[in-house]
Amino acid sequence: MDTQVADTLLGSLIDGRYRIRGRVARGGMATVYTATDERLERTVALKTIHATAGAPGRPGLAGFVDRFTDEAKTIARLTHPNVVAVYDQGTHAGMPYLVMEYVRGRTLREVLAERRRLNPDEALAITEQMLAAIAAAHRAGLVHRDIKPENVLVAEAPSGGPANLVDGVVKVTDFGLARAVEASTDHDNGGQLMATVAYVAPELVTDGRADARTDVYSAGIVLFEMLTGRVPYEGARPIDIAWQHVDRDVPAPSTLVPGLPRVLDDLVARATRRDPAARPADAAALLAEVQVARDGLGTANSHTAMLPSIADGPAVSQPTMVVSTVRPPDRPTWARLPEGGTPPRGRRRAAPSGGDGLPAQVAALRARLSGGDSGGRLAIAAVVVVLGLVAALGGWWFGVGRYTTAPELVSMSKVEAESQASQGGFTVRYAEPRHDDEVPRDGVLAQEPASAARILKGGTVTLTLSLGPDRFPMPDVVGKDFDLAEADLDNVQLKVVKGPTRYDDGLPEGMVVATRPEAGEEVKPGQEITVFLSKGRAPITVPNLVGKSLNEARGIIGQLGLVLVEPTYKESDKPRDEVLGQSPADGSGVEKGAQVRLEVSEGPPQVTVPRVVDLPCQQAKQTLESQGFQVSVQFNPNAVARFQNPGENTQVPPGSQVTIGCF
Repeated sequence: MDTQVADTLLGSLIDGRYRIRGRVARGGMATVYTATDERLERTVALKTIHATAGAPGRPGLAGFVDRFTDEAKTIARLTHPNVVAVYDQGTHAGMPYLVMEYVRGRTLREVLAERRRLNPDEALAITEQMLAAIAAAHRAGLVHRDIKPENVLVAEAPSGGPANLVDGVVKVTDFGLARAVEASTDHDNGGQLMATVAYVAPELVTDGRADARTDVYSAGIVLFEMLTGRVPYEGARPIDIAWQHVDRDVPAPSTLVPGLPRVLDDLVARATRRDPAARPADAAALLAEVQVARDGLGTANSHTAMLPSIADGPAVSQPTMVVSTVRPPDRPTWARLPEGGTPPRGRRRAAPSGGDGLPAQVAALRARLSGGDSGGRLAIAAVVVVLGLVAALGGWWFGVGRYTTAPELVSMSKVEAESQASQGGFTVRYAEPRHDDEVPRDGVLAQEPASAARILKGGTVTLTLSLGPDRFPMPDVVGKDFDLAEADLDNVQLKVVKGPTRYDDGLPEGMVVATRPEAGEEVKPGQEITVFLSKGRAPITVPNLVGKSLNEARGIIGQLGLVLVEPTYKESDKPRDEVLGQSPADGSGVEKGAQVRLEVSEGPPQVTVPRVVDLPCQQAKQTLESQGFQVSVQFNPNAVARFQNPGENTQVPPGSQVTIGCF
């Protein structure tokens, strides 16, 4: 029988309304559960504060519950699509809790753990919505103080269904929680720093001061991490990391990820200035800068156009200015600036022109050609011929001469591909690797440009390597509500199938008692997972049968509607047929018809009665007593033993009585 040690709150009813279904996550200050609001019949998230964060009985924390309640009321007034809504608050077992909107999705921390870093479009799309939520809090006079990927949820898009990160809905949670806990701990430690050191603003480290610009700094660090896959500072101790924010400037993301646009470096630098006065004033100001930066990121296309003919001479081809033709991705409506809030994009400055609209240089050349100076005409004709030759050679070089064909590198190993590319004088760059069931790890899955395509001599070939078959450990969902377990398995692309329900003494009805494959076994995306749900405790409780005789135990088992399997006998000093052990154990829950196995004593080991006939009666008695028998002497104890019972060589239990007749 599968068993699971469950959280003490699982299955319990809070305030007669919220039924705890499963545990979602446990953090430093609180634990989050999924629960059912039995009054409104909806799924909610219920966050309980740890006793260590604010136990009311500790010195200096008497006002914790009141402060927490005030913060909850402030948060509940925030109405914004990017803020996790707060529905209710209360206390349970002396500790406060919040009832919040249940967001089906993942934290930004989980996304970064899977992806390591995001591309600029995704990072800016998430930052926009994150800042929209923080800006709403700033307008309400609330400072978050603990912006980090763990407090940013990436949910499904409003349209539902699968979506990429650019389309996903971002929600920020834990507004005011850090401030409520920090206000209650000031008496204990003289002002404990309640913030995550990887994202903490310098002013919080030096003097504990926090305002809207503190959240701006933390948001800038989160953007840095999304772009680079790491936080700017690391250290052996949290205090070492915290003071690096005070003493050092955050490095430009492009120093860690070459090729990132300069506008992203500038954006991170503006948000993470060590001097708060040098940062954007609040999240709304930073949001405006992020939107402008995102509008400025587009794919530039270039093309050529023919200038007008000069007199009767040959046409001269000149490249036109590069013009961006790609419209940036649309943003969610709640994250857009008001009309006119985005500065107009730069326009191409018109070239100086002559009176007829031609560029000034062309107009001057036309004027000389129309003059009467024959020498000048010959000189100009020579120049035109030379320019034509240069143009032809240049055209050949830029169009054909500097190119060669890309080598065939697909299906090679990484070492072979690098060697082949090096022989051709090419540089190798790697794209994000991906899993493949056919190509082994570090084999080349794809290349850009493709084999035999045109490539600059000495150019760069971008290779995509295989990570091998996609295998990962089966998540542990035992003890969770089915809906939550299904969401967890769906997030890692596993297919869920319900197996037969079974009784379980430790888990309430509807919770997962077992899976096949079991937790920790290797699985692959798309694999079918069978989930077994609990029917609750079984209706029949197995009684204690140990110490009873086999016949008595058989009668009790029959009365309960259970089935006794052929008992197993075992040597014991207990009397024969006494029950020594049972399965299931007493107190277990079973259903009617369940099998019960008993371990029964076969009695003490047998000993052999020796021959004492024809021995003097006293000698016969001493012989039997020395071997542990009880002796009964009949007739004349001073005569000779003429008979014995049991007889010689009889097998009897140790300590049995032997009668001898002496005459």
